[in-house]
Amino acid sequence: MTAGGGRTALVLTGGGARAAYQVGVLSAIRELRGQAVGNPFPILCGTSAGGINAAALAVFSADFNAAVRKLAWIWRNFHVERIYRTDAAALFGTGLRWGAALTLGWAVRQTPRSLLDNSPLRALLERVLDFSAIGRAISAGHLHALSVAASGYTSGESLAFFEAAAGVQPWRRAQRVGMRTQLGVDHLMASSAIPFLFPAVHIHREYFGDGSMRQLAPISPAIHLGAERILVIGAGRLAEEGRQRTESYPSPAQIAGHALSSIFLDSLAMDLERLERINTTVSALTPAQREAAGIGLRPIETLVIAPSQRLDAMAGHHRRTLPPLLRTLLGGVGAMRREGSVLLSYLLFEPGFTRALMELGYCDTLARRQEVVDFLRL
Repeated sequence: MTAGGGRTALVLTGGGARAAYQVGVLSAIRELRGQAVGNPFPILCGTSAGGINAAALAVFSADFNAAVRKLAWIWRNFHVERIYRTDAAALFGTGLRWGAALTLGWAVRQTPRSLLDNSPLRALLERVLDFSAIGRAISAGHLHALSVAASGYTSGESLAFFEAAAGVQPWRRAQRVGMRTQLGVDHLMASSAIPFLFPAVHIHREYFGDGSMRQLAPISPAIHLGAERILVIGAGRLAEEGRQRTESYPSPAQIAGHALSSIFLDSLAMDLERLERINTTVSALTPAQREAAGIGLRPIETLVIAPSQRLDAMAGHHRRTLPPLLRTLLGGVGAMRREGSVLLSYLLFEPGFTRALMELGYCDTLARRQEVVDFLRL
């Protein structure tokens, strides 16, 4: 329970390498808290790469400051090889499988699962995260709940897999389900399985992909888990620039980047708008009036921190840091050109880019120092 009553939730959105920005924000929060003990975010909700960050915070929730330091060290020293294979055998093998599927589909019985092999990420998560620590943190009172979102390819539902204190009930809404379970590496791999790029993961009876897909209400799990205040850290600007004149046909990378931005960014902006309207309506009634009218809603205080700069433009400055063979592969679809930098920004797990994102997150947060201090009751 946080100071001032009511639980505070942290919502971390998806975005591949862009999630390094979240760690910069958390580093600034750690600095603003000083020597304060405890976990300021007893409810942690994450999707895709944000789900991985949330899980790491949950595992080490007994010491928030130490958890952020661990996260920052990992993100500052990332290389793409720790997320997906970039060796010649893996990349050429993928090219051959996709080429065969496209040209000889009538004769090839097994279709390729993804463009990239992210088995290194699984190995990394298994090595650095003790998932049994989540349950222990909940029992000790360091954590109230952790949820990780994934999207079912068969059902089309957005599932929030959660581990929480006793009393938290599963939920079902239109195309949205909250399912209590013991979280593990499969849930993180499923939540971060960006379509086409990374393979889907089979959990229970269904294959799941990136949790940002069909996630119509990314803030909803935090509310279901009992949050009264929600800090949302985005992985892209919520207000993009207007239309610009162009005559050239979009490259595959530009189209893919546009699709990924639609998956990762659009639903958050719409959900925040919807929450603001609900807050305005609910705040117009007293608690007694809401109870008399049978309105179970309550006002939710929110704070959103999102990048002040275009992350695709930042990625463009670091494109040459990728391994040569991967640059060649991405160059073939236009990702090494300026208009393809959006796709690049999701895949550029290299220290030059991730450190720049962390610095931006840190500076953006300190620029709003008083808002953050007031929100967290510091």
